[in-house]
Amino acid sequence: ERAMLRERTKNGLDAARKEGRVGGRRPKLTKQQQDEIVSLVTSGKKTGADAARLFQVHPSTVSRLLAKDK
Repeated sequence: ERAMLRERTKNGLDAARKEGRVGGRRPKLTKQQQDEIVSLVTSGKKTGADAARLFQVHPSTVSRLLAKDK
């Protein structure tokens, strides 16, 4: 039974991929929003916490974007 379940799940995921669907959570921020956060914080117009509030994300998200930008 377990093997059948595993096989059905794998078949379903493969079928979804063929249709162009991907699993997982959708990103909260678009690439444009990410770039805007980085430019706001690096230019000094906003602090990381202010940018996080503005875009309704956690401050650690802003920190991660800044670290990735370096």
